[in-house]
Amino acid sequence: KKSKKSSETLTFKRPEGMHREVYALLYSDKKDAPPLLPSDTTQGYRTVKAKLGSKKVRPWKWMPFTNPARKDGAMFYHWRRAAEEGKDYPFARFNKTVQVPVYSEQEYQMYLHDDAWTKAETDHLFDLARRFDLRFVVIHDRYDHQQFKKRSVEDLKERYYHICAKLANIRAAPGTDLKIPVFDAGHERRRKEQLERLYNRTPEQVAEEEYLIQELRKIETRKKEREKRTQDLQKLITAADTTTEQRRAERKAPKKKLPQKKETEKPAVPETAGIKFPDFKSAGVTLRSQRMKLPSSVGQKKIKALEQMLMELGVDLNPMPTEEIVQMFNELRSDLVLLYELKQAFANCEYELQMLRHRYEALAKAGSIGPLSAEGAHPDGQAGLGIEEGKGDAKDQIIDVVGAPLTPNSVRRKV
Repeated sequence: KKSKKSSETLTFKRPEGMHREVYALLYSDKKDAPPLLPSDTTQGYRTVKAKLGSKKVRPWKWMPFTNPARKDGAMFYHWRRAAEEGKDYPFARFNKTVQVPVYSEQEYQMYLHDDAWTKAETDHLFDLARRFDLRFVVIHDRYDHQQFKKRSVEDLKERYYHICAKLANIRAAPGTDLKIPVFDAGHERRRKEQLERLYNRTPEQVAEEEYLIQELRKIETRKKEREKRTQDLQKLITAADTTTEQRRAERKAPKKKLPQKKETEKPAVPETAGIKFPDFKSAGVTLRSQRMKLPSSVGQKKIKALEQMLMELGVDLNPMPTEEIVQMFNELRSDLVLLYELKQAFANCEYELQMLRHRYEALAKAGSIGPLSAEGAHPDGQAGLGIEEGKGDAKDQIIDVVGAPLTPNSVRRKV
């Protein structure tokens, strides 16, 4: 067998750190020297821009044209195809003009007369409106303020659209729905005045406005937190009431085994009512001790507090898992967790109530708010929120502006 020797070819590697485009400028594919002048000998990614065929080129001609928008008859010249000779100017379709209404002397005297405007001034306004296509800023600039009374842009707009609305009502056929243009000059003046005030604000005023916006956002956030806390507290109270009523109903019910079809459904307990233990309904062998295991939804803090409460009550943490003990033990832990949550909610309300009372007393000493009423004292000697009814709104404002995230005052139920 003859072994074929492959022809060795010299290859040059691109140095490290050099871009591919820079290295391509050094040598071409044929390893030629780079050109002295820029040239394009290869097609590369480019395509031929024009494909010339064997057909005859269409002739072009230097011909005159007129613009219909001009009324002075000016003549212009440009190159156009010979086949388009005699046709209209192609850009004449963009010459759009506004149709400004024309009124007669009789119509003006009967319907358009105004003591604040003379006929000569009104004619001058409509003449400028036709010349400048209702560009009222230009009309106000070209308005003859020396011969006539000085008018603002809003005055010119109001007079023009008032006349247009009058003429439309007069000339409309009976029974037709008209879209009459309406211009509110007062609103336009107030809008421009507001824009001028906004533009002429000082840096101190801008900083104050930004600060007020931030405070408003904080107030809205605190309001949402208060509403959420109110809902959570209401859920806890409902859960406690529901659990108590359910236990009472179970104790009063006779202990008779009824058919499963005739069993009454138990009232649904909210999710926040104590602990929700998992049900083992799958096939296979299960231990009673698994039903005593706390679910993962209960946090470590609650578990520690639950163990401490059980130790204070003298209850064994791992009792003998009989059927009745498992059920009673789970119910006890569920009630203890619910009691722990209610105590936490009550402590938060007490703390926020005390903080509110101190802030209110501080503001009362400063003189911005009246003192607390004598009726606002609790039986245990602590001053509460017993404020006169007429000052309730002021108190809410203080809570929103000064206070930290608080609970609403509407929840006054004692747990």
